[in-house]
Amino acid sequence: MDSYLIQVNGHGDHTPVLDVHFKNTGNTISPGKVKGRKPRWAVRASEMSKKTFNPVRAIVDSMKVEPNPKKAMISLSLGDPTVFGNLPTNDEVTLAVKEVLDSGRCNGYAPSVGYLSCREAVAAYYNSPEAPLKAQDVILTSGCSQAIELALAVLANPGQNILLPRPGFSLYKTLALSMGIEVKFYNLLPEKAWEIDLEHLESLVDEKTACLIVNNPSNPCGSVFSKSHLQEILAVASRQCVPILADEIYGDMVFADCKYQPIATLSTSVPILSCGGLAKRWLVPGWRMGWILIHDRRDIFSNEIRDGLVRLSQRILGPCTIVQGALERILHRTPPEFYHNTLSILKSNADLCYAALSAIPGLQPVRPAGAMYLMVEIEMEHFPEFENDVEFTERLISEQSVFCLPATCFEYPNFFRVVITVPEEMILEACSRIQEFCEMHYQGAEGAQDLECDK
Repeated sequence: MDSYLIQVNGHGDHTPVLDVHFKNTGNTISPGKVKGRKPRWAVRASEMSKKTFNPVRAIVDSMKVEPNPKKAMISLSLGDPTVFGNLPTNDEVTLAVKEVLDSGRCNGYAPSVGYLSCREAVAAYYNSPEAPLKAQDVILTSGCSQAIELALAVLANPGQNILLPRPGFSLYKTLALSMGIEVKFYNLLPEKAWEIDLEHLESLVDEKTACLIVNNPSNPCGSVFSKSHLQEILAVASRQCVPILADEIYGDMVFADCKYQPIATLSTSVPILSCGGLAKRWLVPGWRMGWILIHDRRDIFSNEIRDGLVRLSQRILGPCTIVQGALERILHRTPPEFYHNTLSILKSNADLCYAALSAIPGLQPVRPAGAMYLMVEIEMEHFPEFENDVEFTERLISEQSVFCLPATCFEYPNFFRVVITVPEEMILEACSRIQEFCEMHYQGAEGAQDLECDK
């Protein structure tokens, strides 16, 4: 009987591979027994998948509550400006994609970092004398989320730590923990319009700190940092030699009485990876077009970080080529009035919501200055029948069919987040229902004390 032998022997650091024999049984070759191994099924989820945890999904999915069937559901929970159709993108944006689609010129694979001409368009759009950019400083990604993922992956190793805002966007923690990167939360101060507690931030830095994430304008806070505060943040990063990952997806989405300052325009010494994209400002989150802007005028990142980003981008072949092809026209031909009109609607909704919620006993909203959100403090001592913000928002759904995200999702208990992209009439109706809900459950100091005694 003929036999066939495949044998790979291990040497040095290489793990030996088991011998595999094949027996000739006439017309077919069938595998024989594998030495030292009894075949059995043993399929297990990877450690990375086990470490992947999205706190928003975990909390929301566990909220087993039905809305009030007598009231139409009003969802103020999802940061997607397209949901209700009141904030369409501009015709120029749509036409740019149609033209590329009809041309057929962008149907193939692009370089993993994006077409050169498209990177040139992004660089030209964001270039400034204070923070110059060229095409080689731009990596195109599948949405801003992938930009953040690549930036984290290139800056941090398993066992290192990164500094995250609290409250802050939950994806940072989700991505970091899945990569084996530890997270440390620095505090934002609601009484100072969500500025960073700089002393607390600096106290968290140690020899394993890989980067500092700065989200400005902020999700979930709707805050916008002043130039002077950004300079204070940069001073901490410079003293501690910690690079910055700047999540600037809401860049330029600030209200008329405020000014947005890209953090990279304020420092020549701190290396910064700025992440952005089309999703929010151009109102097309589903198009999944993002980018990383590399600001490194002292060459601190050197070729290592740049090469690392290129290699990481090669794991998938970049973002949608159709949208890439439309980028130059989108960036340079979208009319200014489109941005102005979007911000006018958001500012009006923010003012209406802030005024309405400020008048409700037991709630303390924090006035936003940009982005698409507003945070509201729940004075829990006046709602003693609820254990926390999660229970408060659950009951708000079941009684009033209004869905706001509990800020436990953002590591900040006893607040909730309101999305302000919904139509005006829905904002007013939602605030009216929230007022009715709070009036039903609010307890003054004496009432709350009596209820505690009853427990």
